[in-house]
Amino acid sequence: MTHTLDTGSVSLRTQYSRMILMGVSAFVVNTTEFVPVALLSDIAQDFSITTAETGWMVTLYAWIVAAMSLPLMLLTSKLERKRLLMALFVVFIISHVLSVFAWSFQVLLISRVGIALSHAIFWSITAAIALRVAPEGKKALALSVLATGTALAMVLGVPIGRIVGQWFGWRTTFGGIGVIAFIIFVLQARLLPTLPSMFEGSFRKIPELLKNPLLVCLYMFCFVVFTADYAAYSYIEPFMREVGSISENLVTFVLLLFGGAGLIGSVMFSRWGDNSTTKLMLISTILILICMVALLWSVTSMWLLSINTLIWGTAMMLLLLCIQVKVIMIDVNAQDMVMSMFSGIINLGIGTGALLGGYAVTHISLSSVGYVGAAVASIALLLMIFMIQRFPSLR
Repeated sequence: MTHTLDTGSVSLRTQYSRMILMGVSAFVVNTTEFVPVALLSDIAQDFSITTAETGWMVTLYAWIVAAMSLPLMLLTSKLERKRLLMALFVVFIISHVLSVFAWSFQVLLISRVGIALSHAIFWSITAAIALRVAPEGKKALALSVLATGTALAMVLGVPIGRIVGQWFGWRTTFGGIGVIAFIIFVLQARLLPTLPSMFEGSFRKIPELLKNPLLVCLYMFCFVVFTADYAAYSYIEPFMREVGSISENLVTFVLLLFGGAGLIGSVMFSRWGDNSTTKLMLISTILILICMVALLWSVTSMWLLSINTLIWGTAMMLLLLCIQVKVIMIDVNAQDMVMSMFSGIINLGIGTGALLGGYAVTHISLSSVGYVGAAVASIALLLMIFMIQRFPSLR
């Protein structure tokens, strides 16, 4: 007998287990998105291509997520949620198996397409599932668990993925993610209840949302910020190794710091985010710009690079959470759609940033990625100042 969601007849322990399972699912999906950044040099070496060419892994993935998030959300809007989640995890697992056995870089890119498509649907449905399986009165905690899973992908997932890649080869990292995803798939089958779709939106809502000038400006700002960030971050591993002559272990440490800074940013946001999101957005944008300008200068000293990385990572997480709060409150009746478009815009920025960074590496130099990121971040700062002046509700 299928059991629909009935929190009354389910133990509190099971409800918490379901909520944590969604957080762990988010951790795995986000780890696989960002782990190529930590393995760029190894993958390039294995296929005898440049790091800039390998950067296409990041660009292609992000652009597919950007392009497909909204269409796939609307195509699957009427499907039962548990089955949909399990189906996308099947695609996710099979694609990781293909990554492990990729006999050419083109095959590796094809495997990443499968992962990106499952990622696109995952982030369209996950927040709603987490809210529905959470214990009574624990909605905020459910979203916090999701955010923590996402942050831990940067704190633990990416550095651990890099360590495994160093010791056993980059293919083992993807194999390991596939194995963990299979365990999650089994737990989803056992723990999650049947979740009929509650989605009531349609394509007709999109033009209405895009007529809101504040939402459009926030999306533009978000795109520019993530383009700036990933122009530099996508190539941070070869940048540290080749420009800074930093050892492999210290590169892993810096990646760990960047992820840890994300947790600091989320703690700061939980403290001050309610009252001063606009101020935090402005300060964070200025800090990101300064960190980008200082990147080349700081790579000569481990201390300076560590401080720079901590500030950069904290500011990025703060900025992401602030924009998310602003965006989600614009239309409370279309939050699924607003968040799906938001996820798409972020990934459009990630892909464009990786492409721009790759262009800089090829046509200028690897040492220029920080300055290229800073140039784009200065546009984000101008856009932020414009929004504060144009929209009194932001002040």
